Amino acid sequence: MTVALSRRASDVRVIGLISLAHGSSHFFHLVLPSMFPWLKDAFALSYAELGLLMSIFFVVSCVVQAASGFLVDHIGARPVLFAGVGLLALAALTYSQSNGYAMLILGAVIAGCGNGVFHPVDYTLINHKVSPPNLPYAYSMHGVTGYLGWAAAPAFMVGITQISDWRMAFLSATILEGLILLILWFNRGQLIDDVKERHAQSHADTRSSNTNPFAFLKLAAVWLCWIFFFFSMASTSSLQSFAPSALFSIYGVPMISGSYFITLLALGSAGGVLLGGYLAAKLQAPERIVSSCLSVTILMCLLLATGVIPVALIPVLFCLLGFGYGLVAPSRDLMVKNATPKGVAGRVYGVVYSGIDLGAAVGPFIFGFFMDAGLPKALFIGIALFQLMIIPTVFKVSSSGQSRV
Repeated sequence: MTVALSRRASDVRVIGLISLAHGSSHFFHLVLPSMFPWLKDAFALSYAELGLLMSIFFVVSCVVQAASGFLVDHIGARPVLFAGVGLLALAALTYSQSNGYAMLILGAVIAGCGNGVFHPVDYTLINHKVSPPNLPYAYSMHGVTGYLGWAAAPAFMVGITQISDWRMAFLSATILEGLILLILWFNRGQLIDDVKERHAQSHADTRSSNTNPFAFLKLAAVWLCWIFFFFSMASTSSLQSFAPSALFSIYGVPMISGSYFITLLALGSAGGVLLGGYLAAKLQAPERIVSSCLSVTILMCLLLATGVIPVALIPVLFCLLGFGYGLVAPSRDLMVKNATPKGVAGRVYGVVYSGIDLGAAVGPFIFGFFMDAGLPKALFIGIALFQLMIIPTVFKVSSSGQSRV
């Protein structure tokens, strides 16, 4: 009993630290979009130019994520994690001192470098340091803090901007990320993963199966998961970036209120992840969970595009949209774990989750042009189409995910 309690306590500490770091990375997904209305006026930028900033952020993150997976497998997760958190703090400082579009681009590049390390780091640590019975709950808590990071960013940034200005908001984000880095540093003993053991396992698997370190790229399930993440994040990031502006154009909702609807979206997602972790552990049926939830969220997006929804119901719809997104997340993460060969977790997660970054880069860039063209309804219609593209992939992953290198 003592051993079991000690193991559970260790799991809780590891999950807490990793989830804190993950939440901070999601927080930084939205520090820049939250300031779009102010940056647009300060530097006379178009929606396409603002969308391009997020595209740069996520394209850089995509490249770094794929590369950092190999780095995690080589030197361990902890130093890569510290570097990522430090780069996010530096990016916020750069944003705060921006004197034009070029400096905003520089900040986006630095932030993308920092953001790119988190999924390979987080999932490598979770899979190697958390006991198997607690994995669905670890994924759930990891997802919850990510959504809470999304929820906190608009409220934090807009709130500080209202009482001061946008530069002070970015400086405050710098300080917040610095404090998180200190917490991780003081608890660094909990974040050590056994690189030698993983190397030995990887080499043993390679010798026994006569494959090379890149053989996992031949797995169909890996690329199906990548497609899943691409369309999922393309829709989510587009909604986060432009929903306040679209709601203002379609329904006359004030921009500040629209920013807080993004917080409601994220809070709904956090609640959905909590239930999703339970459903993933009990049902073991990701295709049913994903298809059911996304069918409902597609319908809600199309309803928002009609322009006839009562304004008072829009916050409820955003909560429900987020709840649906959150429900599918733990099943998604288990799906990827089942498709991951032993010993190459960092590489698989780096490649698969790079789909998130590329999707987030493509979505805002595309819909920025629609917003500039005065077509805000196209935002919600396009998001519904992206979500529709997700549903077939999960059924194919479920049928092919048992393959191994």
